[in-house]
Amino acid sequence: MSAQPEPKSTHRVVGIIGGMGPEATVDLMRRVIAKTPVRDDQDHIHLIVESNPKIPSRIAHLIEGSGPDPTPELVRVAANLQRAGADALAIPCNTAHAYADSIRRAVSIPLLDMVSLTVMEIAASGRTRVGLLASTAVHNTALYATAFSAHGIATLLPPRQEQVMELIKAVKRGDTGVPAQAALGRIALEMADRADVLLIGCSELSVISAGIAVPFVDSLDVLADAVVRFANRDRYTV
Repeated sequence: MSAQPEPKSTHRVVGIIGGMGPEATVDLMRRVIAKTPVRDDQDHIHLIVESNPKIPSRIAHLIEGSGPDPTPELVRVAANLQRAGADALAIPCNTAHAYADSIRRAVSIPLLDMVSLTVMEIAASGRTRVGLLASTAVHNTALYATAFSAHGIATLLPPRQEQVMELIKAVKRGDTGVPAQAALGRIALEMADRADVLLIGCSELSVISAGIAVPFVDSLDVLADAVVRFANRDRYTV
């Protein structure tokens, strides 16, 4: 009797609402691949990705008040991913989580909420002062500040937020080299004395995080861990 092939692992499928920006979307996929224990191609997680850089700018809508509302397009992508077979959604863009409630209402599958997951991880560590490196839109909407406040955690901002925004824009235009990494490292070093830990709350900054030499939590890494846990049917609370 011939030997039967070993059954391949069965994962739940995760849909990625991507393109915000494209580099961060690819970075999330790379991290998910690196974190998944595998022996063959079939052991990797099934990701359905719509990398749509045409989704209207979250920064223009939330900060400048000049751009169209991205909600309809985010909802359209979310619904498409569910129809395509996704069991959960992930968004590798912190700022886009300002529209998370609208996305949740539009689908019947869970959203792996990068902001909530990151806050829970830091709260569990007992840290009480977080230095937040994020877009001005994240600050203005208080996405992290409100969530941290519920845990008694103070949120500290960079002294020169305009420099952070310049780095975010640099990554969006493809400037991810050593100079950009070093510039983010200098900003992080300036904040390190005031905070218990730094938080990268922008996935563009995650792309250039290699320049940071002080302790930090990367929200994109937290999301990648969540994708792997969910897909592998580990105990998971959305």
